[in-house]
Amino acid sequence: MLRLCKWRESVEVYDVKLQVYLLAENRLFREALTRILNKKGDIRVIEAASLGTDAAARIAELKPDLLLADSTVFSACEVSLIPLLRKLLPNLRIVMIGMDSDRDMFLHAVREGAQGYVLKDASAAEVAGAVRAVINHEAVCPPCLISILFDSVAQSQSAFPTAQVQRQLGFSRREQQLIHMISEGLTNKEIATRLGLSQQTVKNHVHRMLRKAGATDRLTIVERWHEVRALPGTGQAWAASRFRSASGGSSA
Repeated sequence: MLRLCKWRESVEVYDVKLQVYLLAENRLFREALTRILNKKGDIRVIEAASLGTDAAARIAELKPDLLLADSTVFSACEVSLIPLLRKLLPNLRIVMIGMDSDRDMFLHAVREGAQGYVLKDASAAEVAGAVRAVINHEAVCPPCLISILFDSVAQSQSAFPTAQVQRQLGFSRREQQLIHMISEGLTNKEIATRLGLSQQTVKNHVHRMLRKAGATDRLTIVERWHEVRALPGTGQAWAASRFRSASGGSSA
């Protein structure tokens, strides 16, 4: 039975194994999915809501096992909700419902900490199956998105921080992390969302990178980074620094 409030629909809580908080913009979608999931014997939607200023506090108060969220909610957020919730509820599992097989939205959800991703045309059985799998510490995504995940991991290898870049340009690990995103054409706002930082923090990093690289624009930063990474010994220097770090000191 539903109790309608200003922006949330509360659901009677029963003693069941899987407690789910549903966060989605569309009210009809929330109500329909709540009814469907509550018919499953092992799943109970404890509350269904649209995004409000107190969303994080409310979710933290109820302490659900899993957050089931419409991805459009997070793309509309000025400050990403997922990193905040992961700090408040370290054991919270997250499944996102994507509106389509959008590459950027899918990768954004994964980077933010989602362990499951289903598309809007998924069946009730598929959504319930994703909830159960993620609760059991499995990862779930549609077959059509698996290749995107593999490609992203392969491409990210070139974005690893290197000791060579740090020596030549003075870029910190965080600044080197930003370079890859700048090369993708992401704005400060998009970078801030992806990393869970404020826009001002990202802006400050970019200003320092411009100064260190002697550059006047973001493109030149990326060009200088590629030039330094192409120098002989870059990979070996990074591996050596990692080995020394792991072993707790330099070799004799």
